[in-house]
Amino acid sequence: MLDKLLEILAATPWWELALIFLARIFEVSLGTLRVIFVNKGHRKQAFLLGFIEVTIWVFVASRVIVGITEQPLKAIIYSLGFASGVYVGSMIEERLAFGKVIIQVITGVEMGKKIAATLREHGVGVTTFAGQGKDAEKTILMVFASRRNKKLIIETVNEIDSQALVVSNEIASLQGGYLSRWRRFVK
Repeated sequence: MLDKLLEILAATPWWELALIFLARIFEVSLGTLRVIFVNKGHRKQAFLLGFIEVTIWVFVASRVIVGITEQPLKAIIYSLGFASGVYVGSMIEERLAFGKVIIQVITGVEMGKKIAATLREHGVGVTTFAGQGKDAEKTILMVFASRRNKKLIIETVNEIDSQALVVSNEIASLQGGYLSRWRRFVK
């Protein structure tokens, strides 16, 4: 049994397994970005990524499929590359943070004034509304921002009022209004 396992492990050169694994990570990461580009309306970039993705897939899959019964380790490495590519692709997407978000904050009237003033000082557009909560008057803030700035905006809100209700949603389309394209929100 051990001899059979060693034979399977030695049947494929390590460099070929590494190449399959790394190429699969790269290919699946490209696929993740391609889907994001399609969803955001960037068709040309999605076209290019799709072409590269499928070209890699054809060559890598053909290396795995040919002789799979003699070298089953290739299939396992191919599958591990896929799973790793999903993880890496999601990390890349999170880092690139394409798109816009709307952040809604519900807080007390005084805290709402402080939050709005602080965000505006940093060049962030804030729209405020008066609201009525269960027991008190509330201020509702709406902030349209780049996904890259989302975390910093939410952290700023929490520093001023840790009890504020904060909701964040991605935006499919946005037109008009104030949204700074050049300034990145910084503390």
